[in-house]
Amino acid sequence: MEKQPLIEICNLSAAYDGRTVLHDVNLTIYEHDFLGIIGPNGGGKTTLVKVILGLKKASGGQVSFFQNGKQVEHITMGYLPQYSSIDKKFPISVQEVILSGLSSQKPLISRFSSSQRAQVGEVINRMGLQGLEKRPIGALSGGQLQRALLGRAIVSNPDILILDEPSTYIDKRFEAKLYELLEEINHECAIILVSHDIGTVLQNVKSIACVNETLHYHPDTEVSADWLEKNFNCPIELLGHGQLPHRVLCEHHHHE
Repeated sequence: MEKQPLIEICNLSAAYDGRTVLHDVNLTIYEHDFLGIIGPNGGGKTTLVKVILGLKKASGGQVSFFQNGKQVEHITMGYLPQYSSIDKKFPISVQEVILSGLSSQKPLISRFSSSQRAQVGEVINRMGLQGLEKRPIGALSGGQLQRALLGRAIVSNPDILILDEPSTYIDKRFEAKLYELLEEINHECAIILVSHDIGTVLQNVKSIACVNETLHYHPDTEVSADWLEKNFNCPIELLGHGQLPHRVLCEHHHHE
């Protein structure tokens, strides 16, 4: 059966603080895809995600959305932002965080329905957060906070889930659990995972996009260290991590 497109990006460019950070970006994301986006810091990964989400305006090109092979105005997207963008002092409970993922599905002044609350209860159980419903997010561990925010991102049953550097929340013990959850979620929707942690990404995703001002797409996860060094001008380190080789980008600087 032919794969149906979900998002098509054509000749996209985007600027940040007056500087072009992305140009000539072309990419098709398919239904039930699990796309890893990798690349050096400052290469434009987060900017690309924000343009897809509609949080940032492109300076050129276009992003088109599809459902069942037909072009539509928009699709439902769940978003797990970078850790640094979350205010842990904000007085909101786990249950309220996850409920907020449904706020676009009700009129502004009306209350959440009992069926919506039941939906949130199911997500709380799925994320392993039973008993923590009333706990403020400031009192959560990194892994618990990440699961609460992942719950918020999936409670609306999105067409696509977008995660920006999810591994920064958690230690390695929780990381395996996160990828188990994502594998399960991928049966229900497409996923975009942004990460600088190449080794983990290559082990878990179905396709790879390398972003460094422009984009190189790999329909599978066969990306060699030599290719990465040549195309990114980034030193790659091979680390032992459990039973699997684990590649990460070393700290480096790109010349203007």
